[in-house]
Amino acid sequence: MNHLLTLADAVAAHARLTPAKPAVRDSRRSLSYAQWHERACRLANGLLALGLQKGDRVALLAYNCAEWMEIYAGLAAAGLVAVPINFRLTPPEIAYIVQHSEARALIAQDELAERIDAVRAGLPVPADAYVAFGPELPAGWRAYEALIGAAAASALRVPVRPGDPSALMYTSGTTGKPKGAIRSHEGSTLIALATALEMRFTRDDSALLVMPMCHANSLYFSHTFAHLGATCVIDDRRSFDPEALLATLAGQKITFTSLVPTHYIMMLGLPDAVKARYDVSRVEKLMISSAPARRETKLAILEHFRNGRLHELYGSTEAGWVTLLRPEEQLDKLGSVGREWAGSGPIRLLDAQGNEVPDGEVGELYSRTPYVFDGYWKNPEKTAEAFRGAWCSVGDMARRDEHGYIHLVDRKSNMIISGGENVYPSEVEGVLGAHPKVKDVAVVGVPHDKWGEAVHAVVVLHQHAEATEAELLDWCRGRIAGYKRPQSVRFVADAEMPRTATGKILHRTLRDRLAA
Repeated sequence: MNHLLTLADAVAAHARLTPAKPAVRDSRRSLSYAQWHERACRLANGLLALGLQKGDRVALLAYNCAEWMEIYAGLAAAGLVAVPINFRLTPPEIAYIVQHSEARALIAQDELAERIDAVRAGLPVPADAYVAFGPELPAGWRAYEALIGAAAASALRVPVRPGDPSALMYTSGTTGKPKGAIRSHEGSTLIALATALEMRFTRDDSALLVMPMCHANSLYFSHTFAHLGATCVIDDRRSFDPEALLATLAGQKITFTSLVPTHYIMMLGLPDAVKARYDVSRVEKLMISSAPARRETKLAILEHFRNGRLHELYGSTEAGWVTLLRPEEQLDKLGSVGREWAGSGPIRLLDAQGNEVPDGEVGELYSRTPYVFDGYWKNPEKTAEAFRGAWCSVGDMARRDEHGYIHLVDRKSNMIISGGENVYPSEVEGVLGAHPKVKDVAVVGVPHDKWGEAVHAVVVLHQHAEATEAELLDWCRGRIAGYKRPQSVRFVADAEMPRTATGKILHRTLRDRLAA
């Protein structure tokens, strides 16, 4: 049988080779590789005992914590498919993902169980397959620790093949509904190995995972460190604390972390006396991604982390890592996201007819990575749109300079990146457009010193209708996740809304006007 090392296999191997080595830590607990392997096996056996079968989807809803790692490994061992859900989503948004993925089990942190209970009646999960972990067991939920404790610790014999799906990673889409990107075990392993090669990680490294564990960033880096037999420390604070991050980097002897520009800005904006308390000399590798980084931000990073080498990454849930701006290129190629990295393959910039554009001209970015996703779950039309043969695109427009460096021009058409989170205008517009006084609405990103971009709504009211900014902002509460909600609203007359000849709103024109 064709086989490729999965996450579960990697954990099992290191449980044999270095059983006592710290594998996963958060602020509450620490797991050695032997403990991680045993708990993953018990979880896998416990879920299969509930009647789940290979290929079934298991939805996951939790804040950052060590449990994510044992759940990912346990599902891989059982041939089950992880469906990680962003903890910032509202109950209706969560319900859509659980329903669309046809999840047959749901594992949630006790603090978040009430969001599931609010929509539980419409979910496809059997009544006995709701599993909760944490100190307080919600009514009607099965205890995670009891499930693990009652299950066998023996390794499973489930035949997991390289092409079998390992995860459905739901990403927001321009239609307003998220799409489930199918990630295979083969893709997960190949991106882990490519990351280790390009970043020169070893088993002696120790990573601090700050990005949400439901995101591709932390998922990919955690797999890399597991394959190496290195250590992952998970930042499990409910909200970002810049001084606490410095304390963790120093106290846990971290050698690598990946942050968005907002994180760096908040951390480096601390008073010099505060920053001086923490020795970050062991930090050797730093990643910045998910949003454009300014020159002054990069200079401040390099000034504070004297031994750190800064990398800037561009990629997507679908394609994985695509380009890398390496440490020696950071200031010389400012504004670029670099060139392809180890294993990512060539990049093509194509016009609407599928022809490659010359250097300096803008085209849609296509990549052909060996770890590309296998399509969107139950969405053949969107899958077909994402590919030209073996080449994959997520809609980003870019240009290539004469030295082969890629410069992004418009990220996923009109996408807003606020604090590292992707916000698609159409989803927000759907919520605001449902307000009875709103005739039309366009949502765009406006520059923000802290978050990179802030969500801004431009609204046309129905004739004779009156509304306030506070009224519309309040309308969005409970209907859409906090990071997606507009921070400001501007009212305009219908004639002021820029449109194409067919009546489509020109978001880019609005952004240019606001910037001016």
